Amino acid sequence: MAVIHHTELKPTKLELLSSWLPSRPWYAGSGEPALVKAGGFRLDDPQGEVGIEFIVVTDTSGAEPATYLVPLTYRGAPLDGAEHALVGTMEHGVLGRRWAYDGCQDPVLAAQLLALIEGRAEAQDQNTSDLPDRDIARSYTGTRPTPIPSPAPAVDDEDGTELPAPQGMSLRLHRVLRPAPDGAAALPPEVTGQVTGSWQAPDGSRTRSLYATLRTGARA
Repeated sequence: MAVIHHTELKPTKLELLSSWLPSRPWYAGSGEPALVKAGGFRLDDPQGEVGIEFIVVTDTSGAEPATYLVPLTYRGAPLDGAEHALVGTMEHGVLGRRWAYDGCQDPVLAAQLLALIEGRAEAQDQNTSDLPDRDIARSYTGTRPTPIPSPAPAVDDEDGTELPAPQGMSLRLHRVLRPAPDGAAALPPEVTGQVTGSWQAPDGSRTRSLYATLRTGARA
């Protein structure tokens, strides 16, 4: 179980992301982001070493707000070979220096996201220790657990990130959030698993979006 410490971070997560987001190919803005937190959830690392958080942020700097899903992992030491995935470092009021990584490039997050999709892990509240997040929904139509993926680079495109998965499958993170299809029948037949969640729009309304999909074969 991850313990949530309510303490000061320098810089804050939103400050780190404001510097990092414009470097992503799925970022739709043209200048410096103006970010507000819109939602998210956490997953537990079974080893208790890595913090895993899926943050939803809305950028209000453009003519129309744009909302992004940003999975991050937090580590107490640098992750070997992941310099390209480093979002930045933060000073944590309790834990000291923390290295924040693009979670799509962290094998711990990839393994736990698969476990969530298949029902072997449970989404946790973003801000409270030991509290399941009942807003996060998942489904899986496969017949057996997907093996933990071997380390492989995740690939960003204009609206998401593709993570190679075993047995010819692919795990996709939907970075640019849009309203989810109504019902599983609206999903393509090759999709065998999914995660959805809701987030708060600038006007206070809530929108449900597709966060991740597991599919057979690579995305066309």
